[in-house]
Amino acid sequence: MWKTARKADVVTAVIATLFVLAVHTGAARWQPETHRLDAFAYLWLAAAGLPLIVRRRFPLTVFLVSGVLTWAYFAAHYYALGPAFVLPTIALFVLTRVRGWVVASIAAGSLITGGWIAYLITGGPLLPDMRGVVVLVLASAVIGIGTAVQNRVAVIAANRERAAEQQQRMAEQERLRIAREVHDVVAHSLAMINVQAGVAAHVADRRPDQAKEALVNIKEASASALKDLRATVALLRGGEDRAPAPSLRQMSELIEHARATGLEVQVHGEPGELPAPVDGAAYRILQESLTNVVRHAHEPTKIDVHFGQQGLQFLLVVRDDGTGAVQPKPGHGLRGMGERAAALGGRLTASVVDGGFEIKAELPIEGAP
Repeated sequence: MWKTARKADVVTAVIATLFVLAVHTGAARWQPETHRLDAFAYLWLAAAGLPLIVRRRFPLTVFLVSGVLTWAYFAAHYYALGPAFVLPTIALFVLTRVRGWVVASIAAGSLITGGWIAYLITGGPLLPDMRGVVVLVLASAVIGIGTAVQNRVAVIAANRERAAEQQQRMAEQERLRIAREVHDVVAHSLAMINVQAGVAAHVADRRPDQAKEALVNIKEASASALKDLRATVALLRGGEDRAPAPSLRQMSELIEHARATGLEVQVHGEPGELPAPVDGAAYRILQESLTNVVRHAHEPTKIDVHFGQQGLQFLLVVRDDGTGAVQPKPGHGLRGMGERAAALGGRLTASVVDGGFEIKAELPIEGAP
């Protein structure tokens, strides 16, 4: 990038200098003999133009050097006249873009004022002629154009930055969504499998029938996990073979998985008809809540699941009767449930109740997307 810009600066500076030299050479043929163009004049113009090669690195210095040399060239009176003013004009434009209109205005004003004072000292008239007015107008126009370009470039850069930040936020949200989906699908089944495997290992010698039942439960849970994982992966890939969206209409499977671990699960109330986003989020929250009881609760025997509605809020409460529960540090499960509730404009609270643990989700159902 820098090398490309440097090459462009060199090419622009050389072209501008050659253009000025060529036009001055042609103009010298039509001007009086007193306005000649000798070798020194060529070197003078080249000295005013070639510093433009480093105009981006030293914009103020290049403008002053080019401006002073060009001003002095015209003040000499006996050299051929031409568009040498193009050289400091380019430098002034770059100075405005790089350092801003304030610095450019001060530099241009100082150069013009200094040139006018020198003109007075050498015997020029008190009031500037039309050439001085043209120089002032030209400098003002260049600074105005440079400022407009600078502002436009700044707006474009800001828009690109905002677009990049938005894209990054969307990518982060997508990663979080994928993480939640995979966690919810896999963690629940693995928790059930872990419990059933523990039961099978514990009773394998004394009660083979119960061990066989645990192994059957493991087989069913693993098959369900594989099915859900395939459906989730297909959904994330945008495939056509998609499983039905999670819904509380499928909660009987979750309840049976929890009961298979030896827990008593009682359901109070009915969820009723819910908007699809609320229905799906409530299912995942219920799934994770049951998983947390199986994995983390201390000696639980019973889980109570309450469905209800308070105003325009759908309520889901999952409470276990474990003992010695403490306020947990938010992990992937609790964080994921909270994010699902917050995404719908609701909230989720997790608290210790009578030694057990309670999850309470409040999800708005009015105006749900």
